[in-house]
Amino acid sequence: MSRAVDILHGGRWRDIAARVLAAVPLNYAVTSALTMLIARLLPGGAQQASVGATLMSFLIFAGLAMTAFAVRSVSRLWVGLIATGVLAALADWCLIAWGGRL
Repeated sequence: MSRAVDILHGGRWRDIAARVLAAVPLNYAVTSALTMLIARLLPGGAQQASVGATLMSFLIFAGLAMTAFAVRSVSRLWVGLIATGVLAALADWCLIAWGGRL
């Protein structure tokens, strides 16, 4: 018990809070952008691609959430998640602008 209290009082609570924020709301945004991209890139009909991408999104979300607590550097975690989200959103936007399926 004292070790847990020492961790929280020692300033590591900021590290934990940053990881929780990366694991839930930021992860949700990145997973949404990746799911849209995967749905546009999968072959087949729009309905089948949407269902397939949605099923994959559960794996993506769980993997990113576990990664948020497995990496050593919180700053690299945030940079990686934000970069991935921005690139996926940009790719989504480009595919829609170039006539990709909605």
